This record gives sequence, C-alpha cells and structure tokens, in this order.
Amino acid sequence: MPAPVIDPDAVLWSAPPAERGGRPLLVLLHGYGSNERDLFALAQHLPPRYVVASLRGPGTNRFGHEWFALDGELAGARGHEQSSVTDRLREDGANAAARAVRAWLGELTESFTLVGLGGFSQGGAIATQVLRQDPERVAFVANLSGFVAPGEVDGDAVLAERRPPVFWARGAADEVIAPFLVERTERWLPAHATLTHRVYPGLGHGVSAQTLGDLVAFLDDRVDGGAGPAR
Repeated sequence: MPAPVIDPDAVLWSAPPAERGGRPLLVLLHGYGSNERDLFALAQHLPPRYVVASLRGPGTNRFGHEWFALDGELAGARGHEQSSVTDRLREDGANAAARAVRAWLGELTESFTLVGLGGFSQGGAIATQVLRQDPERVAFVANLSGFVAPGEVDGDAVLAERRPPVFWARGAADEVIAPFLVERTERWLPAHATLTHRVYPGLGHGVSAQTLGDLVAFLDDRVDGGAGPAR
C-alpha cells in the first residue's frame, strides 16, 4: 500500500502567500468522513494573528475523507473492542498519516514564528501523533473530541520532559470515541503535556460554542509562542 500523501492543491489557507510569513501557523485536520472545508469554517472565529491551513485527509470513504481507514477490525462496534489487532491498526494508521502531515510541513517555503496543530476526532489523534513524532517542530496541539493513538513513539520521552501545551476538549455524552481510547488519553496526556482539559456536560461528538470559546482562549495564550497557563 503506498504511503499517504497530503494534496497541496486541496489545502485551504486563510491568507494569501504574501501575508503568511512571520506569523504563527495553525494547521487544522478534519475528522473521519469529512473534508478540509469543515474545520476551516472555524477560521473566522480564531485569533487573527494565526495563519490557518486546513488539510484534506489522504484517504477516502463513502462519507468523505479520512486519515486512516476504519474498516475491517476497526469498523463499527468492533472498533470499540480493544485488541492487539485494533491497537496495531490505529498505531500504524496514525503514524502513516502523521508522517504525511510532516512531509507537507517540510515542503512549506514560508517562515512561520511557530507551528501548532488542531484536529477533530480522528484528526485530533493525528495532530497529537505529529507532535509525538516531531516535538521539535510542533509548539502545541488542540485535540477536539479525539484521542491519543496506541503505541510508543521516539518523541514521547522528549514530550514527557518538556510538556508542551495541549488542549483536549470532549463531550461527556460522546459515544463515538471508544472508552478505552478516552482512558488511554486521560493517562497519557498529563504525563506528556501541559494539559488544558475540558469535558462538556451533555455534549456529544462535536464542537459547541463553549468549546470554541475555550479553544480561542488557548490559542490566544500561545500566539506569541509562550506556554501560557493551563486553564
């Protein structure tokens, strides 16, 4: 199977090339079955200092695009049952997608003051995986209704020492992300990040106005590259 590749022509930018350099970059990664237009709709509400780039997942399914496939052992109810097979599939899929995002970042010609990543659901897992693979490049991550993929990555030890800022927000009524993945993320993030964690009562698998407000506050605290407070 060929390695996944980000299509540069599908990337949505909030600023033209001449207005990108010297500003912080926020890369957005949509959820499973969606596309680059989904999270890009949030760009107008985010701190204006950021240049926003919204990427399209390299895979396709009957709903839209994906970062890795949720078929076979990861399909439907089977995906909520943890096993060595489902762990391996998620680990391999997340690592391949994260490498694709890193390759795209490596091809950028603009000079940004920092690079942060934000993702929803499966995109949140990939955003976090990019940080795990390349902690020197990524300043922070916003993981919305997502999780941390199984397995270990070389960068994990660096993260445990440096603890970069991570915003993790989820709905208390979210039934999409398997409970064991939530439990793993609850253990992993405090040990590897300066964590801002929000759980919203009554919210399912989605982003609410309160989520957006908390995300904006998190981004504001980091627009100049500072760690900012854990709220």
